[in-house]
Amino acid sequence: MNHRSLIPDPRSLFAALAAVLLLTTAAQAQTKALRFGKLWDGSKVANDAVVVIDGDRITSVGSGNSAVPAGAQVIDLRKYTGIPGLIDLHTHITYYWDRKPGTRPRGGQRLPAVTVYLAQDNARRTLETGVTTIRDLNAGNDMDLAMRELTASGAMVGPRMFVSGPGLSNRPNQPLNAENVASLVAARVKSGVDWIKVFGSRGSYEVVDGTQTVSFEEMKSVVDAAHAAGKKVAIHSYGASGVRDAVRAGADSVEHGADVDDETLQEMVKRGIVWVPTVDHNRYYIDAKDEFGFAPGVEGPLKDYIERNLASVAKGVKLGVMIGMGSDAVYTMFGQNTRELEWLVKAGMTSTQALQSATTIPAELLGIGDRLGRIAPGYLADIVAVEGDPTANVTTLFNGVRVVFKEGKAVVDRSK
Repeated sequence: MNHRSLIPDPRSLFAALAAVLLLTTAAQAQTKALRFGKLWDGSKVANDAVVVIDGDRITSVGSGNSAVPAGAQVIDLRKYTGIPGLIDLHTHITYYWDRKPGTRPRGGQRLPAVTVYLAQDNARRTLETGVTTIRDLNAGNDMDLAMRELTASGAMVGPRMFVSGPGLSNRPNQPLNAENVASLVAARVKSGVDWIKVFGSRGSYEVVDGTQTVSFEEMKSVVDAAHAAGKKVAIHSYGASGVRDAVRAGADSVEHGADVDDETLQEMVKRGIVWVPTVDHNRYYIDAKDEFGFAPGVEGPLKDYIERNLASVAKGVKLGVMIGMGSDAVYTMFGQNTRELEWLVKAGMTSTQALQSATTIPAELLGIGDRLGRIAPGYLADIVAVEGDPTANVTTLFNGVRVVFKEGKAVVDRSK
């Protein structure tokens, strides 16, 4: 027997050892330990917190040096407060304006593919507010679907998206009725939407007329068809009657709404319907009135609607309605997505309750409560580092977001 054949070739041994070392190093490099001075995980606050991430998932949440795994990449964020990635339940991310002098946000014409590309700016501004997930309600030409897929694949950096395509409404050329609701909903579902949106009333931009435009029967037929197809429904209504009928029809969420009566609010509680009141978007229209070229005097009706909208939200908070944060961001409002939270505090919420309206409540509504909206083992690593303490003062979010992780990757870093 040739005993030399039993002795490993040193070169092969070295190659095998190098491969093991490379695999070990790669695994260690993939493990990150984020250290926070304070952490709000979606329900409670912890000090000197450590969040361990492996790839795109959270593997553990602890505190102190002992919670840091050996070999992990430590990211020291102890001067910040950590919170879950936020969720904006009402956006229009494909509404893009290039801000060129002499132009207005509305009315420009461009190819859909060009708009999708340019709307990356809206997506970036959204991430910078700490919002890592959005529900986008009303976009044409499959632009929202395209952005959703590009973002999911990593080809575009932005928040993950749940989309509705064009909202259904009662139009002269395509009214909602018993004969066509099923086909309209089926067409949306076939296109690949996540939600069905219905415009149940007038009201948009500087117009705050809440005249109901879709009847209870029509709303109910849409809801029934959508639920049969496994899709949830969001119904837009500025006025009280449209909100009442949307709730009676079984909508999963109601958007906007003023002058809402107690009985309707109590029915929301009973049915577990989420209300997305979007108070702040009318503040934005007042601030941006010159950009849009609104007629003089528009501030009066907008301010009046804000007051009525907010009064209804205050009643809803007292009665225990589940309220979700929705900015209704368009054009230059992206980057202001979380300012809705200040209005929710004005309506009687604590800062922590307002944060829940942007984390745990919308996560459950979107069907992702088992992986987003909290900082916990097994959840996706969507985590925001904030200078200040948003659990004590939610307005620190407006200018205090420093680092945003989405699925374990830093997509925003303003810590330097």
